[in-house]
Amino acid sequence: MASEIPAIETRKLTKVYPGFWKSQNVPALTELDLTINRGEIFGLLGPNGSGKTTCIKLLLGLINATDGEARVMDKPAGDQDTRRHIGYLPEETYLYRFLNARQTLDFYARLFNMSRVQRRRAVDYYLDFVGLDPAVRSRRLGTYSKGQARRVGLAQALLNNPDLVILDEPTSGLDPIGMLEIKQMIVRLKEAGKTVLLSSHVLADVEDLCDRIVILYRGRVEIQGRVDELLQTQDAFLMEARNVPPDVQERLMVMAREAGAKDVRPGKPRTRLEDIFTQLVESKRRGEAPRMQQTIKDAR
Repeated sequence: MASEIPAIETRKLTKVYPGFWKSQNVPALTELDLTINRGEIFGLLGPNGSGKTTCIKLLLGLINATDGEARVMDKPAGDQDTRRHIGYLPEETYLYRFLNARQTLDFYARLFNMSRVQRRRAVDYYLDFVGLDPAVRSRRLGTYSKGQARRVGLAQALLNNPDLVILDEPTSGLDPIGMLEIKQMIVRLKEAGKTVLLSSHVLADVEDLCDRIVILYRGRVEIQGRVDELLQTQDAFLMEARNVPPDVQERLMVMAREAGAKDVRPGKPRTRLEDIFTQLVESKRRGEAPRMQQTIKDAR
């Protein structure tokens, strides 16, 4: 069945940017194995320079892989027909500053060969969907705030009603209310059956939204799995209960049950995704520090 075919699948996906000398080659992505199921929100994480943008460009077919393969909607990455079913919001919103919001979306709708009626309906629907203030829709984009421009960029990414939506820092430049609204939109996309690949440095957003994540470091997978499982503290024990008198709270779970406490249930406390991410990066950097110092000494 089509629903059983992954939205994205990579095998040993590798990208090396050549330098002037062979020794100067830069491995941006190394043997990435990734499977993103249809209808899920998947988080692509990593510090700057970890290979996230390279991965997205490979999936979109904007650059070619050095080795390995990537398939999107069961077709090779970059397939022209598949691109019609992908929506992409880049990290920086590149829009024509002299056009207004409606003109911008109408321009992109023409690229999808929409009729005039289809364009008008789609433009109105997606400007409402992203919550762009009607009062600014007729103003040139050059006068927009970053948050307003971000909403237009998101509307443009959704204009073709894509099956796969790739979002690179979607809440960049938004105030807390705007961030919350964008997060609610992403949830609505999942509810509509869309697959969302989310790349973000706002780890609280990823933690709230994503079903699964991968964390890259220097182009390699370091952590991958379900968010709820990764955030469990495996070597700890948690007891939660309601209506427990203060003196009973200090006792063990069995004692609490004997005292008549309600809703006592075993479980595992959760850490934060931000803690996992920070610990990983710091440990990697500590391990690299001696090698960097030795390299500097050798250079001298």
